Amino acid sequence: MDTKSALIQEWTILQTQADTYEKHALYIKLMSIGLVSAALLLNQTGFGIIALLSVLWLLEAIWKTFQSRITERLLTVEGALKVKPDPNDTQLVSPCQLNAEWLAHRQGFAGLIGEYLSQAIRPTVAFPHVLLIAGVCVVYVS
Repeated sequence: MDTKSALIQEWTILQTQADTYEKHALYIKLMSIGLVSAALLLNQTGFGIIALLSVLWLLEAIWKTFQSRITERLLTVEGALKVKPDPNDTQLVSPCQLNAEWLAHRQGFAGLIGEYLSQAIRPTVAFPHVLLIAGVCVVYVS
């Protein structure tokens, strides 16, 4: 298999995975909405619900962090496919290097926590978690 074919195959697999991660992130949001709805219906708002919502938010941030690693490799593959390389040049980009690239850029425990937190504060991840937590707090306080 030539490099270009390998890159195209890798891109297809990674893109499918990235899309799957997005679907699962939406399921986490739906679970949060369902949790708040059930808590409000059962009049069970309180710290426990806020803690569960916070855990779901963090889980989504971790999930999106995994997705962002795939996206980084996708961008590398796309860049390689965009260039018209010399057919004899096999060193442009090596296919199937997702884990190696992630490991090369890993920043240790503190870096990993920072990566999770930076995903958590992105508006597309923070919504609806922040609103749900704020809503439960308002109901709990009143």
